[in-house]
Amino acid sequence: MTQPEQYAHQPVLLEEVLELLPTRTDGFYVDGTFGRGGHSRALLQRLDERGLLVGIDRDPQAVAAGEELAGSDARFRIRAGRFDCLEQVVAEVGRPLDGVLLDLGVSSPQLDDPARGFSFMRDGPLDMRMDPTSGESAAQWLARADEKDIADVLYRYGEEKRSRAIARRIVEQRRQQPLATTAELAALIESVLGRGVPGKHPATRSFQAIRMHVNQEMAALEAVLDQALRCLAPGGRLLVISFHSLEDRLVKLFMRDAAGRTPQPRGLPVPPQPVLMRVLGKARQASDAEVAGNARARSAVLRAAEKVAA
Repeated sequence: MTQPEQYAHQPVLLEEVLELLPTRTDGFYVDGTFGRGGHSRALLQRLDERGLLVGIDRDPQAVAAGEELAGSDARFRIRAGRFDCLEQVVAEVGRPLDGVLLDLGVSSPQLDDPARGFSFMRDGPLDMRMDPTSGESAAQWLARADEKDIADVLYRYGEEKRSRAIARRIVEQRRQQPLATTAELAALIESVLGRGVPGKHPATRSFQAIRMHVNQEMAALEAVLDQALRCLAPGGRLLVISFHSLEDRLVKLFMRDAAGRTPQPRGLPVPPQPVLMRVLGKARQASDAEVAGNARARSAVLRAAEKVAA
């Protein structure tokens, strides 16, 4: 299954990822967000015949692309599922885990395909599920959710200041007819917020928040970070690329705590804190040249840490 050119995916921060992974050419690595395999294919070029890379993705189209790659490269396997199945994957492989890569958010093919319902830029069914074959779509959730719950999601995941007004309008609208398309939701939000600042659609934050809720992205991220810390071998590395301030903050605090840097209240004795990882430098962002060629790399933040020996 070859991905149509208009839905091609350009991996972000690829050079930076390859600086940090792989650490062993014969190691075992997991790409927890396979997508269309941009990072995975580049990592495979750095592995020898003893290396192994497992890709994980819950998007059926991504899994199909992974199966095609697996059919042509014995060093690669694809696993259908959410990336917090990492512990199961490692147990099944039965090898020390040398590195994990997570590229969070939505891939370009998902955003660009109107049928997936992720973008307000292209009208399509209001779906937003990473795996459209399971779970509740955005339209289904908005048709039944309590007004307060909708407002809470918009505020928590989208940092939308007028979340209550948007939630109220959604509930009023569904009494007449439930929202069914991305264009309908975008128009409703714009009717509440106005056009906003040039270059940024007023529905941006709300679409992001609803997508994160429908796919339970924050819960999955919390789970996989803990699993990575347990599963990585000493010297193994965790790389996370995030596009959302909440995700980046979660990753930053997780790595800080694992590095034994949890701040203590003033005036209290500081107990020894276990050092489980070391942070590998400062957060990295895309260069101007990369952003010029791929605008979606603008908000990408890469953080990396290495598990230390017990």
